[in-house]
Order: sequence, then C-alpha cells, then structure tokens
Amino acid sequence: MNIDRLKIYLLILSFLFFTACGKDFFKGADARKVSPDPRERVKKNLEEGKGFRLDNIAKKRGTSNFEFSSSNELWRASLDVIDFMPLTTANYSGGIIVTDWYSDGQKLGESIKITIRFLTNEVRADSLDIKIFNKKCKTNLDCEINENNSELKKELAKSILKKAAIYKKQAKDKNFKPYIGEID
Repeated sequence: MNIDRLKIYLLILSFLFFTACGKDFFKGADARKVSPDPRERVKKNLEEGKGFRLDNIAKKRGTSNFEFSSSNELWRASLDVIDFMPLTTANYSGGIIVTDWYSDGQKLGESIKITIRFLTNEVRADSLDIKIFNKKCKTNLDCEINENNSELKKELAKSILKKAAIYKKQAKDKNFKPYIGEID
C-alpha cells in the first residue's frame, strides 16, 4: 500500500513540476540564432547571466540586495515617464499604476488622470493598456469626465516603451560577464 501511495505522490509531483514550467518549457529555439554546439550555448547563456556559477553563490551569501519591481523595465520606465504626476495607486503585484487628477495650471478647470495596466512583463507594443481621462469642470460640482484616445496616449506608450528598451539593454549589458574557462 505504501508503494502505491509513493507512486501516486511522485506522479502528482512530476505533474505539478512540468505544468509549473509553463509554455516556455516546451518552447523551441530558432535554429538560426542558436548554435548547435552545446559548448557555445553554455558559454553564451553564462555570459548573458542566464546560468549560474558556483563562484557567484559565495559572493551573494550574506547580502540582502532584493530588486523586485525595480528589475521590471516596463514598471520602472512607466514610473519615470509619469514621475511629475501624483500617484493614487501603484500596485506592482496587481500590475497597475493610477495617477491622481493632474493639472498643469494652464487651463483652469481641466485636469487629466492616467491609468497604466501591465498585460505582460515583456517590452513590446501590446504589453501596456493605457487610459487617459480628461476632467473639465465649470464649477466644483459640475464636472464632466471623458476618456481621451488622442495622440497623448500613443506618445505616452511610445515614451514608456523607448525607456523600457533602454533599461532592458542596460540590464543585459550589466549581466554580461565573459566566460573564461573550459566547458566539459
């Protein structure tokens, strides 16, 4: 009876292990970009920081340098682009940034509010859902709020994606360490 239970537990554990890997586990590689030589692939992965080295484990022991949201290029770029606006909500785990109503003071009674939702962590055009709302008030109690689908939305997305691409390149360059040694 114990052996049967052990088999069931192992089966469930292996099922959870393989399903936890997600779709990227079974994703193929582009043969034009990946060398067929395993030594070159290992070298490239270690240089780009995708692998691990035993000497890095000894260096990191005892440190408490946690990056969390600061390692997400889209998140950092979004906060940098709208840094002049007061924030109402910035929920990294929920993937949303909501600003408070902002007015530059040029047009009396007009203000804007921006909502940025992150659909994916990848730096690409469809990774952000940006909404801009305009509020026009004649008096304090007589306000009209409309969603704005103008050029401002496109420019904001373009600016965030440009900055995120720069952050991503900087992170890649920072993680690059030439591999020196033999690969068996």
